[in-house]
Amino acid sequence: MERATFAAGCFWGVEAAFSKVEGVISTKVGYTGGTLKEPSYNDVSTGQTGHAESVDIVFDESIIKYEELLEIFWSTHDPTTKDRQGPDHGSQYRSAIFYHNDAQREAALRSKEQQESSGKFRKV
Repeated sequence: MERATFAAGCFWGVEAAFSKVEGVISTKVGYTGGTLKEPSYNDVSTGQTGHAESVDIVFDESIIKYEELLEIFWSTHDPTTKDRQGPDHGSQYRSAIFYHNDAQREAALRSKEQQESSGKFRKV
């Protein structure tokens, strides 16, 4: 089993996008990337802890590849809206990929470059 962690706005929507994907074993919502060890919703909602609402995903790489999860990540939100997704705004709703090893880091960077060169998120 492998792990992936993504932040793409409110974690409930992100979790819903991944929870029904074949090969995803489990999902868990929480907060990642901040300064407190175990922050509460109230802590994070102040915007002072540095956390992002995120989803930790356990997946079976023999069924779904990390690169496929990256595609789902990009398709579920607009990463060009800084600290905002839909009606939710604040740094806790930012877009971020939290990698767990060098291979994930490299795949995430390649994926980001592909998204940038595709023009999909080009502002009009």
